[in-house]
Amino acid sequence: MSTTLTVKGQVTIPKQIRDALGLMPGTPIDFAVNRDGEVVLHKASAKTSKTSPDRFDAARGKADLPWRTQDLMALLRG
Repeated sequence: MSTTLTVKGQVTIPKQIRDALGLMPGTPIDFAVNRDGEVVLHKASAKTSKTSPDRFDAARGKADLPWRTQDLMALLRG
């Protein structure tokens, strides 16, 4: 099986491989290169696929301002 690399560095994983690994859209994937220089593709586990928390998710809902939006905008705009 072969595929073509796009100018963006993307490839389409053949359907047989997707089916064999149970890959669905949005499934995290791990790539590795073994000692023979072959690329190995694995369905990522939940532990390995979780990156650091999104900085926006970490900040969401943290404001403890008793201000109403109109009051805050009036203050900021002078």
